[in-house]
Parts: sequence; structure tokens; C-alpha cells
Amino acid sequence: MRWILTKFRLIYTCIYVKNFIQFATPKKQHLISWSVSMGVDLYTPPLHRPARVCIAAPMNLFIVESPAKAKTINKYLGSNFTVVASYGHVRDLPSKSGAVDPDKDFAMIWESDARAAKQIKAIADLAKDAEKIVLATDPDREGEAIAWHLHEILKNRRVLGTKPVERVVFSEITKTAVQNALAKPRSLNQPLIDAYLTRRALDYLVGFTLSPVLWRKLPGSKSAGRVQSVALRLICDRQDEIDAFIPQDYWTIHGIFTGEAKVPFAARLKVFNGEKVEKFTIKAKTEAIAWVTDLKTRRYSITDVRKKQVSRHPAAPFITSTLQQEAARKLGFSPAHTMRVAQKLYEGVNVGGDTVGLITYMRTDGTQLSGEAIGQARAYIEKHMGESYLPKSARAYTSKAKNAQEAHEAIRPTAVSRTPESLRGKLSSEEHALYTLIWQRMVACQTASAVFDQVQVDVTSDHGAHVFAAQGQTLVFDGFLKVYQEGRDEQSDDDESAKLPPLRVAEVLTPASIDEDDHTTEPPPRYSEASLVKKMEELGIGRPSTYASILQVLKDREYVRLESKRLIPEDRGRLVISFLKHHFAKYVDKDFTAGLEDQLDTISSGDLPWKTVIHDFWRDFKGQTDEALALKISDIIDELSGDLGHILFPRDESGELNRACPSCGTGTLSLKLGKTNAFIGCNRYPECRYTRPAFGGIPGEEADGERILGEDPTTGLTVRLKRGPYGPYVQLGEDSTDNKPKRAPLPAKVTPETVTLDSALLALRLPRDVGVEPQTGEMIQANVGRFGPYLRHGKQFVSIPKAMDLYTITLPEALDLIQKAAEKTAANTRDLGPHPKDKKAIVAKRSRFGMRIYHGKRYVMAPKGTDFDALTLEGALALF
Repeated sequence: MRWILTKFRLIYTCIYVKNFIQFATPKKQHLISWSVSMGVDLYTPPLHRPARVCIAAPMNLFIVESPAKAKTINKYLGSNFTVVASYGHVRDLPSKSGAVDPDKDFAMIWESDARAAKQIKAIADLAKDAEKIVLATDPDREGEAIAWHLHEILKNRRVLGTKPVERVVFSEITKTAVQNALAKPRSLNQPLIDAYLTRRALDYLVGFTLSPVLWRKLPGSKSAGRVQSVALRLICDRQDEIDAFIPQDYWTIHGIFTGEAKVPFAARLKVFNGEKVEKFTIKAKTEAIAWVTDLKTRRYSITDVRKKQVSRHPAAPFITSTLQQEAARKLGFSPAHTMRVAQKLYEGVNVGGDTVGLITYMRTDGTQLSGEAIGQARAYIEKHMGESYLPKSARAYTSKAKNAQEAHEAIRPTAVSRTPESLRGKLSSEEHALYTLIWQRMVACQTASAVFDQVQVDVTSDHGAHVFAAQGQTLVFDGFLKVYQEGRDEQSDDDESAKLPPLRVAEVLTPASIDEDDHTTEPPPRYSEASLVKKMEELGIGRPSTYASILQVLKDREYVRLESKRLIPEDRGRLVISFLKHHFAKYVDKDFTAGLEDQLDTISSGDLPWKTVIHDFWRDFKGQTDEALALKISDIIDELSGDLGHILFPRDESGELNRACPSCGTGTLSLKLGKTNAFIGCNRYPECRYTRPAFGGIPGEEADGERILGEDPTTGLTVRLKRGPYGPYVQLGEDSTDNKPKRAPLPAKVTPETVTLDSALLALRLPRDVGVEPQTGEMIQANVGRFGPYLRHGKQFVSIPKAMDLYTITLPEALDLIQKAAEKTAANTRDLGPHPKDKKAIVAKRSRFGMRIYHGKRYVMAPKGTDFDALTLEGALALF
């Protein structure tokens, strides 16, 4: 009897532990194997069933990558499946030399960290008792690699035996997709695995062979990567173009004309005295004025009106790169952040009490769509937009990206019927914004084209020698634009809304004005994260799964910095690229890197042995590194000085580089390498201690960034430009232990290169007294802080809009801003009443981050979807 009672207690304990694990962290899932071996039904929580012993059904082990995905899929499978997460990669090449051995036919040593080792043990324990093992990692190369690693680990642990091991893939986490994948299992794709092994070996060999060369020859440099170095070169080459750019002035002439409709329209001069006017035809203002004088003496009429109807077609559904670009343009997301939010949408979001995968796999370069998805989109368009918006046939897209694999679908919603509006309040603001973008793009790509009426008009002078041209277009049918309009590039100047009044041939026009416009050419823009991704995609460098990580590595190594959403190369990054271009030119060449990607694609298709590619690469690369290691640091510095001389040193009147030391007059300036940055110094050191920054240096600026701007006429104190940990700032007076000098950040749109004494004195005037508030008698001050310009009125702080200037804002304007801010605060604040115990007020405050309920200094966040206006005191108290 005692034995029976003991066994009963043991079984009950198993039930309790299993249900605890079911709602605990996935790291404890390895205990499930023990409970399964006890033959106990542990799949239903004890609150919903009596505790009882039953024989467990044969257990099938279903392995995915993330716990969020495991949680979602667990709801789609029956009780005979145990879903477990690998937490991404379970092993990798260790971060030490020798993990890839060229002398042993490139044998690889794999290693698991402590976290992965713990999860591997849990998976292996489950695999021992499993009837079948299903590898369901992501459908791309990385997913295939993880599946291979899992298979190899379980095989080495001898837990597979004769058990069947199946590989299944699905591009969306829905019940139908998972069940369809289970019905069509396959074996591991060895060519894809070979391509992964090749890429991993190449990246390792480059990193662990080239990085030591940089450490020894460029002190302070960090590691170098195979693809990251090419991306860095693109950024540095663009900066070289900007540095070498010489602005050019030119003039254009435009006229404003009025015809019979009495509606003015603009036209640009395209022919003068029978000669076509190009961009740089007018190079001097005097010439432009002379032309305008002649043009104003003429009479004008319309000599040609050309009309045509044009269609604009929708863009293809999103792939990884286009999603990152559009999210950057419209939402301000970085590529890495875009992928984090998309990962959540893919793995599953709680919608109405059920976890649902909302989008398909987000690492893809294929624009194709399944027939089911196209059918859903067309059905939605017909029902909600009308037949006129439905094309006669479905649109099919093919990727224009170089080396596109198109192994799975474009990024799209798993169900078009799940509209963004239906998910409002069920997703975070970022998740909802990104889902809306994906949903709209998917529906738009199957919607009819937009139609425009385009009109071009020639306005000719009375003697026929001068011709102005005008053009405009009118939207006739919005088509896909009703759903979605692609974000524009920053330099786009198209005006889709431009219209021309009704015009006819021979109609006489009256010139209201004819004027010249001066222009100055601008250098090419620096890459943003989105535009760099676009460029890499066009060149065939990297893959969808690597774009975000490449950018992050460059920032982490401090080779580039992100400033005003633009990638700017740091000094060290420019030095590294200059060195690599000299001694490893082949390996930082975009064409070579793209060609290597072609070879990897050939390997993945099974048409090229992967060891052949590695042997060919290593043979030449090893020789290059041996030659670089033999170089002297002094020779490398001289080499870099010559290569970057056009950037480092100004030119004299004869066009020659001026390397004379401005301090001693006899020394020669050259490049020097410090612990962290490069600088320019005199070769007569230590007699002459002149230094300045190597890149972006300003005449008179010292190596630490300090520069004297002048003297304050009021106080007589020196005004200096200085650089601190939070950026450049100006200072009035000298540093002193007795008195801290006044400091101020640079005014908006003022850079260290453009700051003057006047702009510095303007910044040092802050905080500025705007005026006295009439009712309280308190002074209103304008100042600038971490988050931009603001007004301070007592304890109240109000942001100053971009349209207003904190240096010129008036008292009435300030009072109006303060009043509007107070009204907005009042509209978003509710006093719910006193707390029953301490009588302190319970206050609800609403903001863009959600609703907070305050009790004194304590607060709690209200759940999503809580009605601000309907919230009661009792409801608020229940949240504390």
C-alpha cells in the first residue's frame, strides 16, 4: 500500500512540474523528456482536467529556432508533438585561430557556448524518446545550416539510431502552412549546406588572417571582414567623391505666362537663338541677365501642345532590402530595427487570445507570390475597392536583384483579410506601422495601374528663336495609389500634382515675369543605411540575412558613424580602406566579391565543389597577407600619406599639395597614427609640436578639435570652439578651477566647419529671456537641450516647433505655445479621485507611449486598449 501511495505522489509531482514548465521559461523544457518517459498525460493544465495517469502517445520532436515560434506552432500541432526551440545557432566556429585548418583540407572545428550547450542537452534528452525528429528551422541558407548542425550534434551523441529525421520548411507560421509542410518532408539540402560551409570558412579565414595584419601595421585598427570591408569601401569612396567635389555655378531661366484662361503657369527656357539650352549653358550671371533682357522684349504664343495618357504600375511586393529601405524612408527605422520588428510579426503575435504569424518569412530576395495569396488580394480588391481597381489578370513579379534566389515568397501578410485596421490596438505602434506597410504594398501590387494625363507645351517667341517648355500631369485614375504610394528618394523633385490650364496652339500668351535662377551643383549624397543596402543589393554583395549585421559591425568597430541618418567614415575606417586598397585590392573590389557570391550560388545549386572555391581563394589570399606582414609601418604611413594626400593637405596656387608646417615654417607635415585616431603632425617633433586632425581638419584647429573663433566685444573674453564627449560646443573664456566658463552647443544647422564668431555668440546668449508671463509674473526663457529648442515657464517645458527660431521667438508666440501645451496636457489628463487609504490623487495621463496611472510618485502602465475616457477609479486601483 505504501508503494502504491508513493507512486501516486510521484505521478502527481510529474503533472505539477510539467504544467509549471509549460508556462515557465523555455530553457527548462529539457525536463519534459523526463515527464514523457513516465507515461503521464501532461498536455492539459490541471485546472481543466482531473489529475490522472494515462499512456502518452508516441512523441514526435519538432525543432524550430526561436521560442516565440515554438509557442505559436505548439498550438497548431497535436499532443503527439513536442515543439522545442534551438535558440538560433547551436554551434559556430570558435573565436580563435585554428578553427579552420587549411593544412587539413580546411577541416572545421565547431564549438557551442554555455547557453547553446544547455539547450542541446535538452533537445538531445527529448530526442532519445522521440519516435521521429522534424527539423523545421527557417527556409533560408542559415536555417538549413542550423538544421544540419542539429542533425550532426544528435548523430554524434548517438541518440538518432534508426529514427526518421525529416526536414520541413514553411514561409509563414499558420496552421495550414505548417500542416502542408509536414505532409511534404524532405531530406537536408547538401548543396545549400556546402554553400553555407564555404561562406563561413571564407569569412573566418579573411577575418582571422587579415585582422592580425591590421593590428600590427595600423595600430588601433580593429578586425576586417570579407563583405564588411567592401561595404566600408563604398562608404569611403563616396566620401572621397564628396571631398574631391568642386561646386559649379550655373543659371537657368524660367517664365510665368498667362493665357486666355487667366491661370498662370511656369515654363523653362529650352532654346535660345535657335540653340538648345543645356544645364551648364549659362555659366555667368551677366550672361543670364542679358538673355532675360532680350527675352522680355518678345511676344509669345503656343506653337505645340502634346497630350498623352501614361500609366504608372505598382511596385513589387517587399523583399528584405526594399522593406528596409521603405521602412527607413517612411518610418525612420534602421535596417536592424526593421528586422527585429518584422521577426515579431513573423513568429507570432497575440491577436484576440490566439497567437498568429502575421507575415511571411522576412529574409528573402524573391518577389514571387503564391496563387493563394494573389487570390486573397484580388478578392479583397474586388469586394472593397470595386471591379475598376482589379486588373484583368494577376500580376507576376520577378526579382531584379543580382543573384536573387527566389527560394520562397516575397514578404506579405499571411491573410489579406487581416487588415491593419482590424489589428489596431492589438499590436505595438511599431508593429502596427510595419504591418500596415507590408499589407498595403501587397494589396497595391495586385491593384490596377494609376493613369495620368500628361501635357507638354512649347511657348515660342514671335521671331521663333526662343522657346520655353512647360509640362504637367493630372491624375485621371488613382488605381494602386488609393492603397499605397512608394516613398520618394530625397533628391526626387517630381511634382505629380503639377497641372496646366487649358491651352491650344496659336494661343497668345502674356509673360507675367521672366527671371534667371542661380544654382550650384551639389556633391553626391552620403549613403544612408537604406541606400547602402540598395547599392549592395544592386551589386550582388551580401544576402538578405546579412545586410543589417554588416551595417552594425561597421558601426560597432567605429569605422563609420551615423550622423543625421547618413553614414560617415571615421578616420580609422578611411585608413583601413586605403591600406586594403593598396595591398588587398582584389579582396575589397565589389566585382570580385560579387563574383564570389556567384560561385556560392553555383555551389548551392550543386554544380561546383565547395572545397575547390576555398582552395583557389586561399592560395592567392595567403600570399597577399604574407607580403603585407613584411611591410614596415613607416613605409605604410608614407604610402597612406601619398594616397590620401589630396584629402589631408590643401593645394597652393600652383595646384601642388602644400605640406609646409604653418607653425615653424621649416618642417614638413605628414600623417601620424595615434592610439585612436590619425592626425597631421610636423616632422620636426618635438621641437615643433604642431598637430591638427587628419580628416575634416579646419585651419587653426588643433588635434584635439579646439579652435579660437575670436573675442566677445562685450566681455573681451576669448570665444573657442571645442569638442566634448557629446559633440562640438563653444566656450566663452578660459578653463579655470575658480570659475566655470559659459558653454553652449552649436546652433541648429551650424557645423564645426561653418561656425563663426557671430554664430557662436548667438549660441552663448542662451538661455534667452523672451518676456514675462502676465498672470504669474515669471520669466519665460528659450533654450536648447538634448531634445532640441524649448521654452521654460516655471516648471513647465514646451518644445519650440522647427518652424520657429528660439533666437527670435516673440512673447506672444511663446504665450500661444504655452497655452496650447497646457490645453493638450489637460485633454490628456484625468483626475480619477483620491485613493481610499492615503487620499492621494489617482491620475491617468495619456501619451504616445501609452497610458500611465499615477498614485503619488508611483505609476503603472495601463493595458493596451484601455479606454481613457471610460476608466474609473476602481479600474485604476485594480492595476496597482
